[in-house]
Amino acid sequence: MTRSEGLVVASHGRHCVVESADGVRRICHPRGKKSQAVVGDRVLWQAAAPGQAQGHGDEGTIEKVLERRNLFYRQDEVRTKSFAANLDQVLILIAAEPVFSESQLVRALIAAEAAGITPLIALNKSDLVEPFAQAWQRLWPYRHMGGEQDTRHHYRVLPLSLTQSGAVDRDALLPLLAGKTTLILGPSGSGKSTLVNLLVPGAAAQTGEISQALNSGRHTTTTTSLYWIDGARTTALIDSPGFQEFGLRHLAPTDLARCMPDIAAHAGGCRFYNCSHLHEPGCAVMAQVSESQDAQAISLQRYRIYGELFAELSQSAY
Repeated sequence: MTRSEGLVVASHGRHCVVESADGVRRICHPRGKKSQAVVGDRVLWQAAAPGQAQGHGDEGTIEKVLERRNLFYRQDEVRTKSFAANLDQVLILIAAEPVFSESQLVRALIAAEAAGITPLIALNKSDLVEPFAQAWQRLWPYRHMGGEQDTRHHYRVLPLSLTQSGAVDRDALLPLLAGKTTLILGPSGSGKSTLVNLLVPGAAAQTGEISQALNSGRHTTTTTSLYWIDGARTTALIDSPGFQEFGLRHLAPTDLARCMPDIAAHAGGCRFYNCSHLHEPGCAVMAQVSESQDAQAISLQRYRIYGELFAELSQSAY
């Protein structure tokens, strides 16, 4: 039978929805016991033989996952969770309330850096004046890292207010998303669903239909879905379930420094080439740790998180 190329636009468990070049979507099941396809994958699929469909309507099987540009995932002691593949950027959505975890933010940023994917940070609930001001201040190191001239070493941070009409936020976001495939990542309560529905009107209905099809008629919130923002299908948004933990067990402790731009900017100046940046004499990183608002400095909180992650990954290495 003929194999066709398609794009995985939704997944739940071992089953996927694959979109072909003509825009038609169909449920596809993995060939064999283990599914390796994730949303954003390009795959080769073929139509199921008559009588072999596991559900209703046109179905198919995934024969091969084509080579990926990247894969964004997290890994803890027990399991690996893949979010999506072939991404241009990850939009990490946090909120002024509930108070966001900087450790979780750092972990997501490190995973993006490790995969070579551009991260964006969006802080929601700017309408909550005092909590937002405090949260915006906490993000000072991320907004100014490396100074204004050194765009390699700082992150783009956007203020949002998704409780209002959203027109201003939509207009601000669309140019940053145009022509790219973007994963929206965020913990529960950050406003992720509101953002998706702002950018993709009707997304909730699409999610319900896909979830029911993939989960035998039962609605589920654990489906990862890709939506097209434009009719030409050049700008994609991927929504994945919220998370409470973000394991980095797929990285070695020595990977951390290069995945934290403010630390990487100074790591080359250390006396020892294998410096852990935790206790060695002549460490250029430790010399830059400061509570002052200095674009060249490494914030004390980020340095603490680096130390905690180094210890966590060192423990898992043995």
